[in-house]
Order: sequence, then C-alpha cells, then structure tokens
Amino acid sequence: MEISDSSGRILAGLLEAQTGQQLTMSRRWRLETALSSLLRERKLSSIDELITILVMGREPSLATKVVEALLNNETYFFRDRTPFDLLARAALPELARRRAQSKRLRIWSAGCSTGQETYSLAMLFAEKPEDWVGWTIDILGTDVSTTAVQRARDGSYSQFEVQRGLGIQQMIRWFEEAGGGWRAVEPLRRNVRFQVHNLLEAAPHPGEFDIILCRNVLLYLNDTTRAKAFDRLSTALAEDGWLMLGAGETVIGQTRSLEADRDYRGLYRHAGATADLRKSA
Repeated sequence: MEISDSSGRILAGLLEAQTGQQLTMSRRWRLETALSSLLRERKLSSIDELITILVMGREPSLATKVVEALLNNETYFFRDRTPFDLLARAALPELARRRAQSKRLRIWSAGCSTGQETYSLAMLFAEKPEDWVGWTIDILGTDVSTTAVQRARDGSYSQFEVQRGLGIQQMIRWFEEAGGGWRAVEPLRRNVRFQVHNLLEAAPHPGEFDIILCRNVLLYLNDTTRAKAFDRLSTALAEDGWLMLGAGETVIGQTRSLEADRDYRGLYRHAGATADLRKSA
C-alpha cells in the first residue's frame, strides 16, 4: 500500500505533537501494519483515506486512536536480563541499606507499555520476601498510551507474551490461567500501580523515586525533546537515586543534570551525587 509523502508528514507531526516521539524511517515502513486494524474498522482501503478524515477534524477521538496505533509497545518480561540482574545484585541491596530506617522504596517504570517491565520489578521483590519484611515498596508504571495502561492494569497476557522472558517456574508461580491466556496473580498485581503519563509532562512525585527505569523510550525523541525528558526524569529522582536507560541510550552529551555512576555501570544519577555520597559514607 502506497502512502503519500503528505500523509507521512501529517502522521509524523501528529505523533510528535501528542507524544514527543519521532516517526523515524525505521518506523515508517510499518505504518500499514500499525494502522491496518483501524483501516478495517473504518472500512477504508488506504491510509490516505484515513488521513483525509483526520484532517477534516470531525472526529477528535480519531487522532487519539491513530497515535495509539503508531506507538511502539514492544516489550517483554525481564527484557535484556542484565539490567534486572544489576538491580537485584547491587542497586536494591544498597538501597536497602540506605533506606533501613524509613523502610520505603519508590520505583518508576517510565514508558512501561503493557506492564511487563513493571511486573518484572515486582517479581524481584516477591521472590525474596524475607529481605523486605515490613517495607513499603511502591512501583509505578506509566505510559502515554491509554490502551497499553489499561492492559497493564489488568495484568493479562497471551501464551506468547507470558513465555517471553519468564522461566516455566516463574510463569506458574506468578501467573494463573484466565480467559484463554494468563493473568498476574493478585499478590503481584497489588504491589504495582499504573497511570497514563506523558514523559514530557511534570513528573509524578518529584524528587521521591529511588530508581527510575526509562528504557528504549528516549531514542524516539529528537535532541530538544530528549533534553526536556531528561529534565523531567532528573526532577523525579531522589537525591541519591538511580536512573536506568536502555542499552543504546546514554546521558552523555544529552544533559548536564545527570551522569554515569562510576561504581555501577549502566546506572545514572544526579551530577555530582557520586562524589557527595562518598564523602558522607
């Protein structure tokens, strides 16, 4: 299906205006696939027809549906296992020591898609309950997609989805068969919460998050928008908190408010915080 340049520009502008994300060339090739369900629903034969209805402006909800379809919701449990190993081996034990008095941790999965990352975090704690007796663990998952957040809240996944990243024992322990698929068990679901949130908006709970995961999200933003997103993430991070990015993402050359942690490769923190913590240790 051929897509005119003008239609491509309109879609790119709509996506960036509502989410800050760019419709890069690597994503443009999948426009037909991404919008196919919407085309069938509307009984339309081409994306250009869809754009014509969109431009006429008679259906405000249509723009939201188009953006939802264009978002990349690729995710799976314990994606790129190494970051979760780093959290379990180093970051969480260190935070347990620092927060021993308050016994409270707050973690934000920013750009959580359909919730697999958020539930993966919950499993890290649920699999070592003896380490967290008496603690309050607040795990928040947010995404710009209303549809993705609704799915995350429900915690239901297909057989294919639940097998991606989970061993058989984890799958049986933390999920139960439901409606032809699998649903996260109630003890796991009650430890997480989800809300719709645009990363470019004011951060929830400023300065209170001990760990923020924002993985494979910033790569879709242009330089200016990415810098704004880093500012939002920085304001949300606790003074001695950590930010974790995706494998192909970095703060280097992107922001002055955050820097790599020299002790924990793959984690980032407020600029100057590492030295300050060493002095106070």
